[in-house]
Amino acid sequence: MSSASNSSAEWWKGAVIYQIYPRSFADSNGDGVGDLAGIIDRLGYVADLGVDGIWLSPFFTSPMADFGYDVADYRDVDPIFGTLADFDSFIARAHKLGLKVIVDQVYSHTSDRHEWFRESRTSATNDKADWYVWADAKEDGTPPNNWLSMFGGSAWSWDTSRRQYYLHNFLREQPDLNFHQPAVQDAILDITRFWLDRGVDGLRLDVANNYFHDLELRDNPASGIADGRRPYEFQHHRFNRSRPENLAFLERLRSVIDEYPDRMSVAEIASGSNLERSLEYTQGNSRLHTAYNFHFLESRKPAPGFVEAALEVWNDKDAWPSWSLSNHDVRRVLSRWSDGTETPERAKMLLALLLSMRGTIFLYQGEELGLPQGDVPFEQLRDPEAIRFWPDNLGRDGCRTPMPWSSEGAFLGFSQEQPWLPVDPRHRTLAADRQDGDAQSVLEYARSLIAYRCASQVLIRGDHVPVQVQNPDAIVFERRLGDERIVCAFNLSETDTATLDLTDLEESKPVETASLSSDIAGGRLVLAPNGVFIGRRQGAR
Repeated sequence: MSSASNSSAEWWKGAVIYQIYPRSFADSNGDGVGDLAGIIDRLGYVADLGVDGIWLSPFFTSPMADFGYDVADYRDVDPIFGTLADFDSFIARAHKLGLKVIVDQVYSHTSDRHEWFRESRTSATNDKADWYVWADAKEDGTPPNNWLSMFGGSAWSWDTSRRQYYLHNFLREQPDLNFHQPAVQDAILDITRFWLDRGVDGLRLDVANNYFHDLELRDNPASGIADGRRPYEFQHHRFNRSRPENLAFLERLRSVIDEYPDRMSVAEIASGSNLERSLEYTQGNSRLHTAYNFHFLESRKPAPGFVEAALEVWNDKDAWPSWSLSNHDVRRVLSRWSDGTETPERAKMLLALLLSMRGTIFLYQGEELGLPQGDVPFEQLRDPEAIRFWPDNLGRDGCRTPMPWSSEGAFLGFSQEQPWLPVDPRHRTLAADRQDGDAQSVLEYARSLIAYRCASQVLIRGDHVPVQVQNPDAIVFERRLGDERIVCAFNLSETDTATLDLTDLEESKPVETASLSSDIAGGRLVLAPNGVFIGRRQGAR
């Protein structure tokens, strides 16, 4: 790994971070579930990609109603993943390989089996009675307001012990903490210190705009969306997320993180395509270091201007963006942004687009292999969202199928036993061992792109400058730093050639490993379907 940004306290700016979903990465003990020991065994592969660090999805003690995002003990490792000693070994090995480590922190809610909630639900007078959001029923017994759960139905569930409703923006097994209670904030900040003391380099904050709720419990207004895929989309979530009090708490959180040298925070902003919300949460030096949202993650094949407009939002702003095209919550981008072809050429183009963007880049496991969305039959679904909304394709199981390490064996090198999710037969020919060393493979292309980015200050820290072209299928922009300029052009069409008139482009020298199916002639750039051109202008330094 040779990122030029690594020596800086702001190592995360422009870095490439590889997301590992522990359940699906590598199983070391044959129980069909990935674990920390399996991750340690494969860290050499991650380091060989050339990335700067790892984002590790939840591994905490949990009953797994939402596969780790329902935390029952913030300070311990679930036995299916290993032990705290295994985590310490993971940190040590990652750091020895030059990899930073970012861990998930799920502060918005806990598991209903967390000791805090067990106590809170016993009465309205115990020490933690107001650590969660409780409310009386209306006179007719219905919930306090119209707030909806992301996973369907009311966001309120009745508790027979307290004879009150409690709030859960997600599953009923995930009660929301009451951040209006100062003791809750203090307890959460102690957990922050626990993991920073343990040596993590950063925190990924799950649904970071969901920490506070409206104390008056006012009804959410209608969103005006008439064709939503689930009821949650029919509301504008004005009162159950993105409350103004959130920002004050995040400033407290940032002050704790700043007590530790060279640490960072990245927020997940659960606000659809609201890029301004991400800006708000990262503006200046007193809030979070960076943030990403679902602008690209939930979108289908992008319309003209969609990508450029998102990148341009951050120009000349005192904030730093993060971008990802795939993660553990959405359909893999190769399947979302394709018309069914899902070819290696398409995968390469999408990787080149992502790795050319200004910001911190998050690369989801298997994206470097060009994996399409895994096929999981209904009877093998595990995700509560997938089961609830079947047959609509909202589920997350297909992006969480086991990592294909080997083209041999029934379970593609992930495990010796039946995995918790089925392997997709299409992933066999895309396995890491099949692609390793093949100069034409998606994996080797990803390695070359990451190496190029990590050696280029203009791609790490340079400005984003949009370039207007007439072809609706093309995305073109420059990255600039001082006198250095890099031209980045992409043809999103899977069937049509894009011919672009770009003044002085003949002065650009293409990056051999990055440019695909492109040709320069007389100031015109010709991109084949899924074509890529990344080139340095020779007239610049």
